[in-house]
Amino acid sequence: MIQFFLTKNGRSKYAVVEEYEKNQATIKLLSKLMEAEEAIKTGNEWLTEEQVEDDLGV
Repeated sequence: MIQFFLTKNGRSKYAVVEEYEKNQATIKLLSKLMEAEEAIKTGNEWLTEEQVEDDLGV
């Protein structure tokens, strides 16, 4: 991958949108993983087998 920086008056000024979007997606994924790990540690948000069956209507 070729990286380049757009500058204005010698200072980084502009972001490459594709890279920015990729970084945002990575941040979102890591945030969701952290939430899931916390839920596992605390036992919150776990459903019983019966709750899952009721939710699915089986």
